[in-house]
Amino acid sequence: MAAQVEKHPISSILIIIAMQTEALPVVNKFQLVENPHSPFPEGVPWVHYHGTYKDITINLVWPGKDLTLGVDSVGTVSASLVTYASIQALQPDLIINAGTAGGFKARGAGIGDVFLASHVAFHDRRIPIPVFDLFGIGSRQTFSTPNLLKALNLKAGKLSTGDSLDMTPRDEESIAANDATVKDMEGAAVAYVADLLKVPAIFVKAVTDIVDGEKPTAEEFLQNLAAVTAALNEAVAQIVDFICGKCLPEL
Repeated sequence: MAAQVEKHPISSILIIIAMQTEALPVVNKFQLVENPHSPFPEGVPWVHYHGTYKDITINLVWPGKDLTLGVDSVGTVSASLVTYASIQALQPDLIINAGTAGGFKARGAGIGDVFLASHVAFHDRRIPIPVFDLFGIGSRQTFSTPNLLKALNLKAGKLSTGDSLDMTPRDEESIAANDATVKDMEGAAVAYVADLLKVPAIFVKAVTDIVDGEKPTAEEFLQNLAAVTAALNEAVAQIVDFICGKCLPEL
């Protein structure tokens, strides 16, 4: 079955985005519409947009707003649940996890840079027991897309994921051990589920804040979010254009 899929052009992609601010430009770019008949369990806030672009069915899912607090349902728990439910319901050929991220200037990241992650890992799941420690880190190589990387001139780097926007000294040590250039709050969770269910996944991250810079992370993130979201939207559009008509091995 896998061999058959590889020989056919990609026909269905699933874009997973954590925040509404990040998702809506992509929704508008591809003229996606919200599905009034959600494929998800009744009562969950997850939102499904869909549409067709050229020969590709595009499904975009964001976890929606927290039902109690009304903020975006960011983080690894929502990302894991949404990825699992979306794969089950929508059966995509390829997953694109797109979003904003913090970057490390010491590793060459600048505000507005767009990275295609080569590897993902967690930096806040510390289990200091042999083998469990490796499970906690959960390091994975992402689906390899050398042609895409070259054609769009994106930056490559490793991505580290944790459930906190700030960074403790222990997190910093773990991120350094992960050799990460960018950090986010969803990627490694999406990768875990995609790997579990054998769906190739790529990770596109645009830098909103410099983690090892002078400004407070939250302040810099909010200051740059709108402009960097535009850069992310453009990168996602270019990636989808590149994917059109191609099989997985051609990426």
